[in-house]
Amino acid sequence: MNSPADSPRLVTTSNPLPSVVGRDDSSALAASLFFIQEASGRYLSFYWREGERYGIQAERVVGSLVSDLFGPMASEVYLDVVRRVLDAQTPKQFKCLFRYEKYTFLFELIVNPILLPGGIGSVVSVVGNFLSELTPSTHVVGLDDEITYPIASPSFDRYQELLTQIAWNIRRTLDPGTIWQQTVNGLGQALEVTRCIICPYKGKSSTVKVVAEYSQEPLNSMLETELELEKLPYLSQAISTMQPVSLEGVEVESGANLCKSSRQSILAVATSYQDQPNGLIILYQCDRPRSWSEAELEFMQELADQVGTAIAHATLFTESQNLATELQRVNVSMLQKNRELEDARQQAEEASRLKSEFLANTSHELRTPLNGMIGFLKLIMDGMADDPKEQEEFLSEAYRSALHLLNIINDVLDIAKIEAGKMQIELSQVSLDELLNAVENFTRSQIQQKNLSFEIQKLPTHDEIIVLGNYQRLLQVMLNLVGNAIKFTHEGGITISIELSRRKPESPSLVRVRVADTGIGVSLDKQDKLFQSFSQVDGSRTRQYGGTGLGLAISQRLVEAMGGEVNFYSMGEGLGSTVTFTVPLHREPVLITSAAQPPSEVLELLIQQNQK
Repeated sequence: MNSPADSPRLVTTSNPLPSVVGRDDSSALAASLFFIQEASGRYLSFYWREGERYGIQAERVVGSLVSDLFGPMASEVYLDVVRRVLDAQTPKQFKCLFRYEKYTFLFELIVNPILLPGGIGSVVSVVGNFLSELTPSTHVVGLDDEITYPIASPSFDRYQELLTQIAWNIRRTLDPGTIWQQTVNGLGQALEVTRCIICPYKGKSSTVKVVAEYSQEPLNSMLETELELEKLPYLSQAISTMQPVSLEGVEVESGANLCKSSRQSILAVATSYQDQPNGLIILYQCDRPRSWSEAELEFMQELADQVGTAIAHATLFTESQNLATELQRVNVSMLQKNRELEDARQQAEEASRLKSEFLANTSHELRTPLNGMIGFLKLIMDGMADDPKEQEEFLSEAYRSALHLLNIINDVLDIAKIEAGKMQIELSQVSLDELLNAVENFTRSQIQQKNLSFEIQKLPTHDEIIVLGNYQRLLQVMLNLVGNAIKFTHEGGITISIELSRRKPESPSLVRVRVADTGIGVSLDKQDKLFQSFSQVDGSRTRQYGGTGLGLAISQRLVEAMGGEVNFYSMGEGLGSTVTFTVPLHREPVLITSAAQPPSEVLELLIQQNQK
């Protein structure tokens, strides 16, 4: 227990204001001090009749805090009472020491809550009666020469004060863990028990778990301990009766004793919300015998109701937060799914459109050579070609139309196999010179018909360049690329160049084949469509130039299947195009050194700079 000298300098009282020595009763009731204050202690208005005598100016006080200029000596204790007044919405009357510079004053105060619109209370009005001025000779030992005035202990109910304090603390938060810990700390310290624990309870549970603990002694911790209600009947009784259950000097069975003494006094009370138990508060007194008074039992019952409500609200708030978080997560997931479905729908529509356009173009491409074959054969059958040379010419045209038709059918079949994953390619040694000669022989007549130049720039080597690939597929790729170059070039020519390349220092060498033309080119924004199946840069041009739009897509898949890659470069429309593809070398050839750099290497540097 605290001595009078150690007691707080701020106390509340339910007694009426006493008469002041040297003043009549009417002057005692007439307020000499009045101010309005926020919960933080900031003055909103100020008046003290005797203030001018001490040099206290109202305009300096207004806007300051109680700890700044003029205020109670025990400012934290004073502000704590202000918060309780606002929390309980009931006035408090007490004596209090104020200080200003070298002066110390004793006031008797009444603090009243001011309820603002909307039911929010954060401001108080304070009416004070000046009792006396203390001199510097009044000291209390042990407080570092701080001028104080001994005041009597509180006269209002101690347990009501404790209840208000603990309830105010737990209502400031919606975190269950904080509520549990503040409850056990407040109870343990206020009632001076050995241990205080709290356990949440859900309907019809057979066990409860300790989630918060206060311990006055260095005892074994009970946190996370499971308490079996069947083995501790006083806990079951507290839950079923919703009344405090007290035990005095009870002997605890082996294994359940966590105090130093085998006998202890226990007080258990169930917390509740809407008449449903939701927790247990258990007090242990192990250091001495203790008989729980009626006031303590009443206090514990009231506090349990407050804690039960706070826990219920915090739990509901936590659940609502979790639900909101889950709803937000589900909403984000649904939005993502919707975006994915929308993207898939758009891709499906685009694929459908491209395939429809492809079928329309392909049907035209199929009919053209087929009609040519039928037409020339019909002329021969009808005897319209009497001259043997004319007959041979008609047959040659029919044969070329048949070959063209076969190429179209082969393209369709190839892309179908590729997309079905059934394209199988067997790799072997292929002579690059033989491949280039075959390409030149197949395309010579078309190049001559369009009066285009054609050049093959080979590597200067001492031996033949052998690559690892499939001859027929490499020839198909070369004919596709050169055929496209011839189709889309009206003047100038086509150049095929060869060079060696390495992807990484530790990787095998590659041969890069470059097919460059001076044709119509492709705009930068449309180049991404070139390698899409069933897609053409401009569908309207299909009628003008012919073709299925599968050449580059097929070439890319074939080259990748042989371990290489295909790239397309064009600076824009009218600026020509360059397509390159790589294929692994079977063995690296010995190059013939030259002082002059080959034109193909200059072109490679330009392309690399363009890529950067």
